[in-house]
Amino acid sequence: MTLIIDFTDETDTLENGSKKLVQNILNFAAEKENVEENSEVSVTIVTDKRIQEINREYRDKDMPTDVISFALEELGEEEIEIVGGDMPRVLGDIIISVDRTKQQAEEYGHSFSRELGFLALHGFLHLLGYDHMEAEEEKKMFGRQKDILDEYGLKRN
Repeated sequence: MTLIIDFTDETDTLENGSKKLVQNILNFAAEKENVEENSEVSVTIVTDKRIQEINREYRDKDMPTDVISFALEELGEEEIEIVGGDMPRVLGDIIISVDRTKQQAEEYGHSFSRELGFLALHGFLHLLGYDHMEAEEEKKMFGRQKDILDEYGLKRN
């Protein structure tokens, strides 16, 4: 299984190992979720300041957050689904705050890698339609996250 991942680190702070981890966990999750070969996703690493701007602009929440996903397959009002053709499936964008990742890793007492992998997977599952607005959805999404992270080997310490 191979996803096409457009990876951008706007902060220039991530080590190659962290980038590789995100790519590996997303490919692993794509395989587990039976995502079509060569589907596309973008991952952007930003600062708290930048994610707060995005959160304010697109979600009307003027505060930083850890991860934001923009699913390109969710149809808005009056949008028409395009079906067929040989175009790759474009899942959407995952934006992760490196500042929040570091802070949460410390708070939860686990590694930066574990938190980064968790946030990338969390954003990815949102792109696939998982959500956690309702208790039943949350149970399903968080259970799936835990299963994938455990099987991949990124367990909580």
